[in-house]
Amino acid sequence: LLFASYEELLFNGNCVTCHKIDKSISAPSIKKIQKRYKEAFSDKDDFIDYMTKWVLKPNRKKSIMIDAIAEYELMPELGYQEDVLRQIASYIYETDFNKQR
Repeated sequence: LLFASYEELLFNGNCVTCHKIDKSISAPSIKKIQKRYKEAFSDKDDFIDYMTKWVLKPNRKKSIMIDAIAEYELMPELGYQEDVLRQIASYIYETDFNKQR
């Protein structure tokens, strides 16, 4: 029996509506986001800090994915709590989405 972590539940309950694992439909796929953020922030704490702050208050000028904004528009401000976003960002950093079931 496999059990989802709390972070995985947060991610699946909030993010995958727009950010599919493999497909970019209404927003970039989570694989593309993870790759771009890891290229920019190899340190986990930096990755989490930047992603958390950006999702709290999406800002075109501070985006590291200008191409995605051009294609899908700027992500709306969704009103998540910072601690929840930190847990989701940590999950995104840690997860090998190629092994997702």
